[in-house]
Amino acid sequence: MTTLTKFQIYDLLNRPRPLWLVKIDLSDAVLFWVDLSECQLAMANLSKADLSWANLAGADLRQADLTMANLFEAHLQRAILNEAKLSRSNLTRVDLGKAELVDAIAVEANFSRANLSKAIMMRANLNNGLLNRADLSKANLTNANLSGADLTNANLFDANLTGANFRNADLFRADLTAANLTQADLSDANLLGVDLTDANLEGATLTGAIMPDGTHNKPASAKSGGG
Repeated sequence: MTTLTKFQIYDLLNRPRPLWLVKIDLSDAVLFWVDLSECQLAMANLSKADLSWANLAGADLRQADLTMANLFEAHLQRAILNEAKLSRSNLTRVDLGKAELVDAIAVEANFSRANLSKAIMMRANLNNGLLNRADLSKANLTNANLSGADLTNANLFDANLTGANFRNADLFRADLTAANLTQADLSDANLLGVDLTDANLEGATLTGAIMPDGTHNKPASAKSGGG
């Protein structure tokens, strides 16, 4: 991991793009409005860095460490974040449209009001994440872990949620119109007010879930138990 002084960082960031910054150490760096679009940042250490309003569109961030980073309103359209570490990071209002987050780890990350439309997020770990009012329309979340996540008022229109884990997730008033929930686990999830028009729930588990009309599915123990 390459370690740079503050002067070296600012000198480097003012050079012609795209920059080759593979394995660079920018942890704890203050990088407001920095332009790192299309740059190579694979395996970079950006943990706790402040990248508010940064331009990372099209950047390669595969296996990068963004743990606890501040990416408020950052631009990450088409960025590649496969296997990246984003746990407890602030991605409020971030633009991740068409980005790749395959196998990304984003436990307890804040994606409130983020744009994740058409993002590829297969097997991403979003356990206990905040995704309220996030736009996940047409995103691919096949086998993603969204257990305990806050998805209130989220837009999941036409999203691929095959095999996704929504155990104990809060989907209050989320839009799941035309979503593919085949084999998804919605056990104990809150689906109150959810729009499931044309959604595919074939093989989905709804044990203990609060349904859109407010009815409560019985837990497995109550269904199997005797009088």
